[in-house]
Amino acid sequence: MARYRGAKLRITRRLGDLPGLTSKITKRTSRPGQHGSVPKKLTQFGVRLEEKQKLRYNYGVSEKQLRNYIKQAKSVKGTTGTILLQLLEMRLDNLVFRLGLAPTIAAARQLVNHKHIKVNNSMVSIPSYQCQPGDVISVKDSSASKALVTTYLESPSLSQSPQHLDFDKKNLSAKVLGIVDREWVALKLNELFVIEYYSRRI
Repeated sequence: MARYRGAKLRITRRLGDLPGLTSKITKRTSRPGQHGSVPKKLTQFGVRLEEKQKLRYNYGVSEKQLRNYIKQAKSVKGTTGTILLQLLEMRLDNLVFRLGLAPTIAAARQLVNHKHIKVNNSMVSIPSYQCQPGDVISVKDSSASKALVTTYLESPSLSQSPQHLDFDKKNLSAKVLGIVDREWVALKLNELFVIEYYSRRI
């Protein structure tokens, strides 16, 4: 299976807070499993593997997709780790999540798949669609589409939209002002370890 459909809190107990995977919070702090309460010392490979898994689970991408993003990031001039995060952050499903139109990236993906989201007034049903600065993201002009997102927008836990997005809450539309800064990536992650993990695999 390309995407994880199991217990999400089990993943967050092992990898830490993953806002794109689930908004639920568990009171249990130990790692999952029979020996989860016993401190576990990870090898260098284990540390890098877990950093890679954070990206996969948080953004809901398959192993093949992540490899392709790594290749694409390496082909662009600049810091590969930062470029990788920017590519993932500029996915349409992630931007819908960042705007607060959905509680998780998985829910945002479903909104896009079911054709509730438009980009530059054109219907886009591909969650991995790579948005660019200047693009306008809007909710389909129908009562059903607006009702789906309004519930989440009224949530008191809704965080502030990143500076690279200009959101018009009244009209349910947003303009992409630029590429996201690293500081706005709400994920505790060392992206260098991810690049090192794939260094001998790509």
